[in-house]
Amino acid sequence: MAIEIERKFLVDDALWASLVKPAGKLFKQGYILSDDKRTVRVRVTDEAAYLTLKGSTTGISRSEYEYTIPIADGNEILAGLTVSAIEKMRYFIPFGNHLWEVDVFSGDNEGLVVAEIELSSEEEVFEKPGWVTTDVSDDHRYSNASLSVSPYKEWGGKSI
Repeated sequence: MAIEIERKFLVDDALWASLVKPAGKLFKQGYILSDDKRTVRVRVTDEAAYLTLKGSTTGISRSEYEYTIPIADGNEILAGLTVSAIEKMRYFIPFGNHLWEVDVFSGDNEGLVVAEIELSSEEEVFEKPGWVTTDVSDDHRYSNASLSVSPYKEWGGKSI
């Protein structure tokens, strides 16, 4: 079984803005199904498309299965079979011994910037960059699936 172990953090806007960043990658992703027990999503970039199935979260871990699909199929699924969607620019930032994924959301989630780190265990110790702030790993509002149906703009532009 494939397991995703991930921590999620908010990002300090001023420090993030001043950081020299590599080019980002645009992600369009839509949700075919999302509830407390499972998520089925399609993700499309300029280079590839993926179908991803995720199980329920326990702690910061959950099962995850991801499959590459043709981009044309991904775009058709995104346009015709999803019930909600998000768009974001993703930046891959090496720091310490990890690769941080920083998502800068657009559309109804504009203004939200979230950093994620994948770990090998829930207990793994890692170094946090200075631009990382509040740990929101346990706050479901920050999951991409949740943001697709309850966008950040509906929160009044306020984080926790």
